[in-house]
Amino acid sequence: MFAQRRGDTEFVLTEKTPRLRVSARDFAWLKKLARGREGWLFILSVLLAWQILAVSLSGTARGYLLPTLTVTLAELWKALPELLRGTWASALILVPGYALAVAAGVAWGLLVGTTGWLWRAFVPFARAASPVPGTVYIPYAIAVLPTFKLSSIFLIFIGAFWPVFLNAAAGANTVAAGHRENAKILGLTKFQYLRLVALPAALPHIFNGMGVGLVLTFILLTVAEAFAVHSGLGYFIQTYADYANYPKMVAGILYVGLVTSLCMGALDRLRRRVIFWEKKV
Repeated sequence: MFAQRRGDTEFVLTEKTPRLRVSARDFAWLKKLARGREGWLFILSVLLAWQILAVSLSGTARGYLLPTLTVTLAELWKALPELLRGTWASALILVPGYALAVAAGVAWGLLVGTTGWLWRAFVPFARAASPVPGTVYIPYAIAVLPTFKLSSIFLIFIGAFWPVFLNAAAGANTVAAGHRENAKILGLTKFQYLRLVALPAALPHIFNGMGVGLVLTFILLTVAEAFAVHSGLGYFIQTYADYANYPKMVAGILYVGLVTSLCMGALDRLRRRVIFWEKKV
């Protein structure tokens, strides 16, 4: 209750002002609409923040270093033929190196993970060697190997091999004791055990390693092409960075991110198809 005076007249108001109550149910429709699209919404938020920041910096010295999204997309469209040629050149380096790394990492990892003396002998060395950045091998690879292309393939191999190997070995080493005993009772040979028991058990670990290895290969690919070859996506980015053409450089970075995202998505779909018993998030 409160009083309000207007002139010589006093009014007494007894009605309570209604309160606005907001509950989680009022936003249930928004949550339902966004479910399954969180990734795209986050990307759109980042792009919107990029555009706002770039526009706010336009006309300043720093504004030239960060072109707007619209300018970047326009440069990306103009440079698309060159980027597609660079994608093909990069694929000729990335695919052989990554494929060899996966094949060698899985085979050697399964063998080490299921052989006690190999585990004790090799895993300590692997744990010491795997954290060494692949970029430190660039001078040696260029000096030892006959061509720049082989040097780049070697760097890709090194970058992808260790994550795949360590995850494959860990997965094979953690096979349940009951499964190992059943394999002995059934009289499985070493190769049969690796193929029928160790490999299926290690598949989730192997795909985790393949995902980490794929990201590292794109990082090393960009660095290797910037120094060792004269074509490819890394070369495209480094060339326009040297010429201070930042709109085109940022367009190249955006394109590499898109290609990496598509490759990671393809790997994720392959994982869901191969490991069909794995629970989806």
